Amino acid sequence: MPSRPRKTRKLWGHVSYGHGHGCIGKRRKHPGGRGNGGGLHHHRINFDKYHPGYSGKVGMRHYPLKRNQSFCPAINLGKLWTLVSEQTRVNAAKRSGYYKVLGKGKLPKQPVIVKAKFFSRRAQEKIKGVGGTCVLAA
Repeated sequence: MPSRPRKTRKLWGHVSYGHGHGCIGKRRKHPGGRGNGGGLHHHRINFDKYHPGYSGKVGMRHYPLKRNQSFCPAINLGKLWTLVSEQTRVNAAKRSGYYKVLGKGKLPKQPVIVKAKFFSRRAQEKIKGVGGTCVLAA
């Protein structure tokens, strides 16, 4: 049996009262909030004095640039012939603002070179059927 007095002896009686925790029954966990909680509210005087500029924003937001993934204007073969130049018989559909060539319509029986990003299966068949070529351009 130890002979030294325990700490609880100091906590007896009316002198020590709340034992460092205020009123009886008021031993609460984080009365001021955890960490830096309340820096804009009940701890504002401290934050304004010792940490000026702690809260708030500076500069501009940088949003990652997400280009339109689905942008793909298309043109049919029937209207494609209006874009073909007479001298070269080359049509750069992409330069005219079209990314995809579709197979609706007819081509005259003259070979033509068509440059585009995408071709439908039927458009390729019709262009090669008149002796032309499909060139994939990025």
